[in-house]
Amino acid sequence: MSLLLGLIIKSLILIVLLMSGFAGVMLFERKLLGWFHLRLGPNRVGPWGLLQPLADGLKLALKEDVLPDRVDSLVYHLAPVISLFTALAAFAVIPVGPSFTAFGARVTLSIASPSAGIVYLLAIFSLAVYGLTLAGWSSQSKYALLGGVRSTAQLISYELAMGVAIVGSLILAGSGNLAHIVDAQRSMWYVVYEPLGFLIYFICAVADTNRPPFDLPEADAELVAGYHTEYSGMRFAMFFMAEYINIITVSAVATLLFLGGWQGPVAPSVVWFLLKVAALVFVFVWLRATLPRLRYDRLMAFGWKVLLPVALVQLVAVAAFVAWGVVPA
Repeated sequence: MSLLLGLIIKSLILIVLLMSGFAGVMLFERKLLGWFHLRLGPNRVGPWGLLQPLADGLKLALKEDVLPDRVDSLVYHLAPVISLFTALAAFAVIPVGPSFTAFGARVTLSIASPSAGIVYLLAIFSLAVYGLTLAGWSSQSKYALLGGVRSTAQLISYELAMGVAIVGSLILAGSGNLAHIVDAQRSMWYVVYEPLGFLIYFICAVADTNRPPFDLPEADAELVAGYHTEYSGMRFAMFFMAEYINIITVSAVATLLFLGGWQGPVAPSVVWFLLKVAALVFVFVWLRATLPRLRYDRLMAFGWKVLLPVALVQLVAVAAFVAWGVVPA
């Protein structure tokens, strides 16, 4: 009973932190985009515009919830729930710091710490596509349907290369447990051993979260808004929240697999983890402010003809170096 209560408390804390993180990342992005584009950004609601996320949330909560004709009602209502649930569930196995002992009990800074945590993450990432696909299909709109189909093809294509890039860290650490992978990087971060693997993972993470320049499923110039064209109010907000939480999640995974997790001098472990995640989120925003959207055929060709072959070659090289003892495992 105490174990179950502990899991419930951890889950509630995680949900609150991720929702707060979503609001913070959204404000962080809008402020940075204003700075990049030489404009003010949010500056009207609250001091320095800090209450803008709250105003946006209230606006969406109070906005009229329009239900289009001919939609598949059950699937239409279920799709945003799937997207938000998978975004929150992915963080369940991500440790934000080392475990410690308190009052004679061992405390882990994650809801669960399975030996195959990375497999769980890949499974959740794969399930996320259902929310977007079902949203497009159930809306009975050609624009939403095309956005859902694009999202499915894009996520499948880039998750293959992402999975291959992740395997390199598993080989180096000899474990699928995320905490063990961080501990194995005490002497050297894995980004030093496999910088190409880190680059491939990050590019795939940008595509996996439908962020510019890979935001073809939501291309406003072609699809109005893509898979969520027919959504409004809080159901639209759920897709929005899922996207930003996914950005935090993939940045956290990159931190654990390649950047030494919470390891760093002087500052507390959790602070180092958050700083590394924030740095990667900054790169997401930087890319949005800098790069134009790709053409869809080039996006798909880049995933299949460039990233996947390069990721396979990189994986073979890492495995060979470990086998020959060039890189310690």
